[in-house]
Formats: sequence, C-alpha cells, structure tokens
Amino acid sequence: MGRPPRPPRPPRQRPPAKPPTVLRLGNPRRRLHIGLIAMTFVLSILAGRLVQLQGLDSKVYEAHAAEQRVQPERLPARRGAITDVSGHELAVTVEAREVSVDPALISAEKRTEVAATLARELGSPPAQIVAKLARTNTRYQLIAKDVDPVVAEAVLKHDFRGVSTKPQYRRVYPGNDLAGSLVGFVGFEGRGLAGLEGVYDKMLAGQDGEQSIEIGSKGQRIPMTRDTSRAPVPGRDVRLTIDRDIQWAAQQAIASQVKATGARSGSVIIMDVQNAQILGMANAPELDLNNWEKTPGEDRGNRAVAEVFEPGSTNKVITAAAALEAGTVRPETVFQVKDNIQCADRVLRDSHPHPPERLTFAGVVATSSNVGTIMAAEKVGDQKLYEKLRAFGFGAKPGAGLPGEEAGLLPDWKTWSGSQSCTVAYGQGVSVTALQMASVYQTIANGGVRVTPQIIAGISGEQGKKIVPSKPGKQTRVVSERTADEIAGMLEAAVGEDGTGNLASIPGYRVAGKTGTAMRYDEKCQGYCGYTATFVGFTPADKPRLIALAVLQDPKKGHYGGQIAAPVFKDVMMFALKSRKIPPTGTTPPPVRIRAGG
Repeated sequence: MGRPPRPPRPPRQRPPAKPPTVLRLGNPRRRLHIGLIAMTFVLSILAGRLVQLQGLDSKVYEAHAAEQRVQPERLPARRGAITDVSGHELAVTVEAREVSVDPALISAEKRTEVAATLARELGSPPAQIVAKLARTNTRYQLIAKDVDPVVAEAVLKHDFRGVSTKPQYRRVYPGNDLAGSLVGFVGFEGRGLAGLEGVYDKMLAGQDGEQSIEIGSKGQRIPMTRDTSRAPVPGRDVRLTIDRDIQWAAQQAIASQVKATGARSGSVIIMDVQNAQILGMANAPELDLNNWEKTPGEDRGNRAVAEVFEPGSTNKVITAAAALEAGTVRPETVFQVKDNIQCADRVLRDSHPHPPERLTFAGVVATSSNVGTIMAAEKVGDQKLYEKLRAFGFGAKPGAGLPGEEAGLLPDWKTWSGSQSCTVAYGQGVSVTALQMASVYQTIANGGVRVTPQIIAGISGEQGKKIVPSKPGKQTRVVSERTADEIAGMLEAAVGEDGTGNLASIPGYRVAGKTGTAMRYDEKCQGYCGYTATFVGFTPADKPRLIALAVLQDPKKGHYGGQIAAPVFKDVMMFALKSRKIPPTGTTPPPVRIRAGG
C-alpha cells in the first residue's frame, strides 16, 4: 500500500494592508512667521544698499558721474613773438586747428568716404586715417595738428558725423633760417627746445587757460548747463638787438665763403661798439627753423657762442695791451726780430720766413710777428699776461645770456709749460669763442672799456605789449684810454699796405683790425688738424662805431685769415655801414713806423 496523500496546505494569509500615510501640514502661524522673517531680511539688505548709495556713497557716485559728464578743456595761450630790433618778426604764433575723429560715431559703410575726404583735404596718407577710424573702441583719434583754419573749415563743410576741429596755435618762422641757430625752435608740444625759444620759454609761453563744459553720451554739449573757464594769459614778446637786414647780409657772406673755401663751418658777429649790442650773429651752415627736425644735431647749436677754438694772432692785441700797460714797451720800441726763437725745449717760428729785421712794436703787431710778440711777452711775465687775459674775458662766459655760451679755456699761469708761456702770447694754448674775441675788440674800440654783450633789446610788459628796454650792459675798464688808442693805431696799420689785413680795407673809411691763423685742434684726429682763419676789426678807426668778426673752421682752399676771413669782414661791414648810415670821418690816419732803419 502506498502512502496516503498529504492533506492540502491551508492558504497563506496576507497581512492586513497599512492604512495610507496622511500628510500633516505645519502650523500656519509658524509658516507665516518664517516668511515674514525672510522678507524682512531681504528688505533690510535692499534698504541698507539704498542708504549706502544715496547716503554714504552718494558723493563718490556723484563725482564719478561728473567726471563722465563734465569735461575740462585746455585753452592754449598765444606764445609771444621774437622780433628784431625794429619789431620785424623772427618767430610768431598764428592760429591753427586740430582735426580729430570719434571712431564710435562713424559707421563702417562711411569710413572709406570719410578717410578719402580727410586725406584729400589734409594731404595725409589715406591708410593711416583708415586705421584710426577702425579703432571703434576709442572715442578720440587725432588726425592732424597745425592745420590752417581755412583747410579746417573745408573739412567741416562735409558735415561728417564724428569729425571735429579744435582751435590751437602753431609757431611760424617767417625768415626760415634767418638767425636760426640764435632764435631756436619749439617742439611738437609747443615748448621751446633750443636757442632763445628755450631760454625764454616760460616768458614766451604765457599761461594756458581752462574751461569745463557738460557733455552728453554722444559727445554733444548740453545746453543751459554749467560752463566755468579761466582765460589764458598770452606770452610776452622778446625784442632782440639783431638788425634783420644786417643779419641777412652776414648769413649770405659767411655761407658763400664757407662754400667757396670748402670750410667745415663759419661764424660772423657784428656789434655796436658803444653799447655792445649784437646787430648780427650768423653761422654757416645755418638752421632752417621750419624744418629743424631734419637738421643734424651738430648744426642746430649757435657756433658763435658755443664753438671753442684757438684764436691765433687775433690774441696779440691782449699781449700788446699787457706790455703797454706794464710800461715795458712803447709803440716805437724797436725789436731785433729773427724768424725763429728758442722757447724752453722748442724752437718757435715766425708767421713767415724772413731775414733778421728791426721792427717797431707797432710793426710787430701790424705784420703779425710771432717772434716779436714773444719778445714783448717776455718783458711782461706770465702772471701779468694771464691777468690781462682774464680782464679781457678769457676763461669766463661773455655774459650775453645766450644759450650754449662757453667760457673757453685759459689754464692758470702757474701750470704753463715753458713753451706755453710763449705760445699763449700769440694765441695758441688758449681757447675762446667768437663772441669772446669780438668782445676783446669791442673793448679796444671803446677806449678800453668792456661792455657786457647784449642780445635782448627789451621784453613786453605783463599788462601790455609795450616793450620795456633792457638795462645797459655792465661796463668795466680793462685798459687805459691811451693804451686803447695806441693799439687802435697799430691795428689800423695792420689793415694798411704793409699789414696782413689789407683785404679788409674799405674805400673811404679808416679800418682797424687783425688777422688770425691758428692750427685747429680736432677731437676726431686727437690732435691739430687743419686751421682756423679769423679776422676781426672795427671802423671808423678814429671814431669806432661798429666791430665785426669773421671766422672759418677747417677751410680746404686757403687758410690764412687775411686771405679768406678778411673779405667776409669787408662785405659785412660795408653793408652794415650803409644800413646804419654811418659816414666816413674824412680824416687821414697818422703815419705809423713799422720798420726801424739801420
């Protein structure tokens, strides 16, 4: 028998289902309190920020807004003029315009037309203008400065949006290179950079003004808003002692001779004997003021006051003055002069070979004898000669107030070598400028009284344009009137038939002067290379009115002062005499004995 079948399992009973979860809402009063707290926090932040903006930081934001809205604008002052002694303008300021654009206001499709038009009207490269118009992230681009007002008006007639002009001034030099290195020039910012423009910059420039205006977001002026301004103060005029016509003649004469002789450079100075006012100061090459930036740096300075050279025989008048003042010689004192002389360890030679000859001291000066001059200097002594050189202005700036003035070189007499004691007597071993040497001859011509050279005739007053004359130059007696008259007689003989300066003679006038030929020290060759040729003199010799000096540096065709510098003196002096209406004195020069018999 099999197993009996299992009884069936009872069905599994499922647990009873859980009742659904019931969401219980929070307390409405607490929820409301939380919401109010959140809102209060947010509102407190907003209120705090509002207090900060309108209270604590209001001044700061107001200032920032003013900076964006109120724009200061410089009102340039008109620069004073530089004129010659008669009021003719050598440097003058004229009205001009600045042309600029606001690239943000010029649409892309308009740029080509605007650039082409501006380039045509202003004479500027179109590519440069196109590049500036493309800078749309800027609100200002300068297109051109110093534009003629007529041209600027033509630009505005095109009525381009974003193109504007602003008044300004520009410096103009009517004579181009007339007194160029003396007058100097201003830079692109309108400030004096060289010459008298630089020295008197503050006085000439005046004081700029300023105005503040309120503008809108597009750069337009907001009407009926504040407009504050401070008027500019014009610069003062500077009047020079220079005579425009004499200056022109001097420049022509020296430029022509520099070219004819192949010289490196040259200078001319013309002075009034009595007051030492400079009537002309010319250099070659001269500086073209309207194109100064194209001129090499070495040609921008005033060589007449800055270039230092050994004076050579023109210095012999100081040795003569020292000997006459010391009483060791008289004009008629006779010297037995050979063509060489032993000086310490050197043999020094005369200006030209000659057999031994008996020369008066006047003849020594007239014939420019180096040996005779050394013999006279030995009677004076080094210390007294040095003191006389100092008295005539060597080793010190002339005091004219000219930019670039040099003092030259005058070693202390205690340091002179044996041979230098001799060479200084005839102008080697000391260095001067053209203005210093001109001042020496002004002293002789003025009866022994040195007057500080002057270049400024006057300056306009602060309250008007009336010129206030400058004070006269300081007067200093250097030698006695007798000594000055005796030297003048020797110098007149030097321009006579037997002298070295006969090419400087002027028909109808009595001329006194001296030639100078010196070896030229050149830093490039570290020694003496070439020559310096000079002539300086005054006329009328018996009643001096004008003195002139001509110097040529490193000439290649001829090098003697009597040959190449004396003719320049003659041309300039003849023109100055006519220009100043100075007649001949009509007197006859007294005879001067140059050689002694036996």
